Amino acid sequence: MLPKEFTNKMNMLLKEEANEFFKSYEQPKSSALRLNVLKLSTKQFEDNSPFHTSKIPFCDTGYYFHADKDEPGKHPYHFTGAYYIQEPSAMLPAELLNPNPTDRVLDLCAAPGGKSTQLAVKMNNSGVLVSNEIHPKRAKILAENIERLGIRNTVVTNEAPERLASHFQQYFDKILVDAPCSGEGMFRKDPEATKFWSTEHVEKCAITQKEILRNAYNMLKPGGVLVYSTCTFSPEENEQVMEWFITEFPDMKLQAIPKEYGMADGRINWTLHNTEAVQNSVRLWPHLLKGEGHFVAKLIKANDESEHSIVKLEKNIVKERDLNEFRSFEKHYLKKKITGDFMIHKDHLFLLPDNCPHFGNLKVIRKGLHIGYYKKKRFEPSHHLAHYLSQEDVKHTYNMKSHEKEWKAYLRGETIPTGGDSGWTLVLIDGMPIGWGKETKGTLKNFYPKGLRIYFK
Repeated sequence: MLPKEFTNKMNMLLKEEANEFFKSYEQPKSSALRLNVLKLSTKQFEDNSPFHTSKIPFCDTGYYFHADKDEPGKHPYHFTGAYYIQEPSAMLPAELLNPNPTDRVLDLCAAPGGKSTQLAVKMNNSGVLVSNEIHPKRAKILAENIERLGIRNTVVTNEAPERLASHFQQYFDKILVDAPCSGEGMFRKDPEATKFWSTEHVEKCAITQKEILRNAYNMLKPGGVLVYSTCTFSPEENEQVMEWFITEFPDMKLQAIPKEYGMADGRINWTLHNTEAVQNSVRLWPHLLKGEGHFVAKLIKANDESEHSIVKLEKNIVKERDLNEFRSFEKHYLKKKITGDFMIHKDHLFLLPDNCPHFGNLKVIRKGLHIGYYKKKRFEPSHHLAHYLSQEDVKHTYNMKSHEKEWKAYLRGETIPTGGDSGWTLVLIDGMPIGWGKETKGTLKNFYPKGLRIYFK
């Protein structure tokens, strides 16, 4: 059911390779998950994996699973944030950006959060990651995934790229632009996407991609790294966009990406002016590797020590005396002291990322780790805090087993008889946090958020 114009175009582009390409649509899509090593090490997962998995060669924490045998999206580990279900080819861009824990990083088109959470984990939850999504509903989903994976170094924004660029001139060490595209690479995974495809849509996407890249360039500091990716085959959105970009901004140089595990070069002959540098980019084809269609390019901006960012750090820092109720909660229920720069906004307490920049009038959805709420001179911990903590960080835990049914009752919002009276208790599944409960008079009151509750059949 591929669009006729699309098949004609791919036949023309791929020539003798086209037959193998179209045969890949007869094969099932590859399914994968990416482990969250902030919660579960690769050794722990591989030694006790509940699924039939095999390693993804270009992502150390990525695993193929058999969709006909397993449903990891319905397994309790998913709700603990132990992994993120992600298309395998989509794991490559963040691997190539490879941020350090001290970096200032921007994921410019971030929803639903697969690449942002991958970047945050690679940063070991340190430094500062700004995850932006222009569409409000998708920004909310992005924030929920940041929360589920226990990410604390991330600021989620809901802004247009040009507004971010006006504020963050030459600020970021590394930027990921996973650009909105015509989605040709997802036709096998999502056949519905074919209904929205047209040559006009491809052309409009290319215009949008160039404007996004222009803003990304303005936010990248001299010497910084930018990774551009799409999930489309279209040369107009890939090689030709890169050709335009390095011509428009000659201080941006395409870096060679090793072509391993079935990866292929960018196509010089698909550019408008036979620009040889685009060969450094990489194409992931569904007939050459286990994954959907992707294009990825990595660029470095020339260093210019005369240029400096003037973005100021966040100043709304809370005094210790304003943390009394939280410190009381911490003393009674936590084994460790949470330190850093705090912020209070409308009775909500946040722990800011390291060296958090000031965001001015930009629309911020979530700024760092949401710790909890002040309610009439008492403190109530947040769901985000539950996912951030480990069982070693708290005094009281209630551990459920993944092979038993009790966790389903918890996710439904039911109370659990315990016989204790310990107060705030971190609820776990196989030792990994899933949420809070409050143990009073022998019963664990359920604090799993109502909007996240699941009513299993």
